[in-house]
Amino acid sequence: MEKSEKFSDYLFAKMGPPNTTSVNGSELPPKTTERSDAPIELTGYRKWLSDNLMLLVTLSGVLLGVTLGLSLRPLHLHGDSIMLISYPGELFMRLLKLMILPLVISSLIAGSASLNAKMNGKIALRTLFYFATTSFFNAALGIALVLLVHPGNPDLHNADNRSTDRRAVNLLDSLLDLGRNIFPDNLFQASIQQAHTVYLPKPTILHNFNETLNDTVLVPNGVEAQQQLDDGVETVLIRDVQYRSGTNTLGIVFFCLVFGTFLGTIGQKGQVVIDFFSAVFEVIMKIVTCVMWLTPVGISSVIAGKILSVDDLSLVMAQLFWFIFTVAIGVVIYQFVVMQAIYFVFVRRNPFKFYAGLIQAMLTAFATASTAAALPITFRCMNEKLRVDQRITRFVLPIGCNINMDGTALYIAVASIFVAQMSGMTLGFGELVTVLLTSTAASMSSASVPSAALVLLLVVLTAIDAPVQDVTLLFAVDWFVDRIRTTNNMLGDCYAAAVVEELSRKELMALDAAAVNYPDISAGTPNGHHVGLLEGQTELESTGKCIMTDAVVVDMSAVMNNVNLQQDQGNRRV
Repeated sequence: MEKSEKFSDYLFAKMGPPNTTSVNGSELPPKTTERSDAPIELTGYRKWLSDNLMLLVTLSGVLLGVTLGLSLRPLHLHGDSIMLISYPGELFMRLLKLMILPLVISSLIAGSASLNAKMNGKIALRTLFYFATTSFFNAALGIALVLLVHPGNPDLHNADNRSTDRRAVNLLDSLLDLGRNIFPDNLFQASIQQAHTVYLPKPTILHNFNETLNDTVLVPNGVEAQQQLDDGVETVLIRDVQYRSGTNTLGIVFFCLVFGTFLGTIGQKGQVVIDFFSAVFEVIMKIVTCVMWLTPVGISSVIAGKILSVDDLSLVMAQLFWFIFTVAIGVVIYQFVVMQAIYFVFVRRNPFKFYAGLIQAMLTAFATASTAAALPITFRCMNEKLRVDQRITRFVLPIGCNINMDGTALYIAVASIFVAQMSGMTLGFGELVTVLLTSTAASMSSASVPSAALVLLLVVLTAIDAPVQDVTLLFAVDWFVDRIRTTNNMLGDCYAAAVVEELSRKELMALDAAAVNYPDISAGTPNGHHVGLLEGQTELESTGKCIMTDAVVVDMSAVMNNVNLQQDQGNRRV
């Protein structure tokens, strides 16, 4: 009884000084629910507007852009006018892309450093396995749909415009370039350039027998090489690794993962670096919040400018309607059936509620046609609205925007067979398996930039010996189809983070339990650095074996002993 009275006195002391309220001359402790400085909680439609204000702003930008673009098309604006309309959207895209590099670096280093090396390995394996499985499934879904719908019409093929030029592209070069980009030789160069393989004519030595035997003529690249080609001598192409403009995000992701993993193993000495990158991440997210208020102007400008730049919108849509329909129906099936089933099976929660929380990020991905450009908004939705563990989102999302291309795998499979059908080719079982495997592999080496899948499509067409020059027909609608498949890519990353979080729940709870300690007891995290007692957490008595459950375990005897100890120390001081 005495212990309970001391414990109640301790709780009331922590609540603050009592009010003047009294009953029968005795003062009563304050009511914990009465706070004059507490904010007024919104209810009804006001609460809904407050929670979904940014979503409404983004949606208004998309609708305004479509309306503006369609209404201005009959005016046949000059190219300069279209450029001015697109200019605010260009600046908006540049702002979003400006934050990609610091966001990826800070999130990966802080996220991987908060976990131990073994935990990083488990999460990485689960993430990569999920990405490979879903990409394979999307490629198979695309093949099934394109064979069922058969959108390829040979009448669309114009034989007069066919070119005999065949670009030398194969899957081996794509995979080797993927390895070169993952392991960059210069980190600073990786922030501005990517490695890729090109084919150049090999300089040959042409013996001119009309002159002396000792005279030789070196045929360089250029006009003389073209003359040699015209004379019937075939030019030999050789591989050459060159660099092109663009951030090598894969190399930066790999370096940050390794750096963050080893940073977490050096203990307290590395804590200041972890805090620095965590602060950078928080600052970038605050900047993203400010930039998002420019969404109505930026997104509407991007969409309106793209609609106005298409020469004959109705003709293109009519000619390639069945191709667009096949890709769109595949995206709808995967988003509303497969994704929701995966989420429900693993997470056991309402999947459509999770989907609704990602609408803002999905609209941004649709407008920008880039998973990387939508990454800051995706972080905001996952961390603030859906409350997914930040240790998982900081780890999975930056990797996913570079490797996980579910929509791209579906698009490449549909487009490659569409080109083959349009050319009158009949693909056997072996060719279909080739399309399935190459589409999956090519999608995982795709860059998270607009229209990157068109380059990878050449790889698949070369593998099945289809005419690569017919890809130019898809350029007219890729601006629209690219936006559809980008939503699949972005949502695939988010659902992967949710599934990986659920699969890693026991390990995450074990890390949380290891980090919980009293202020007077020294305890270290799995990475070696010490942390203090977090608010609302208690120490769990353990002998080294602990069974973690979803419930919160509180040892009340330990709490009471600690309270009594503090009370006794206070009485001695008095």
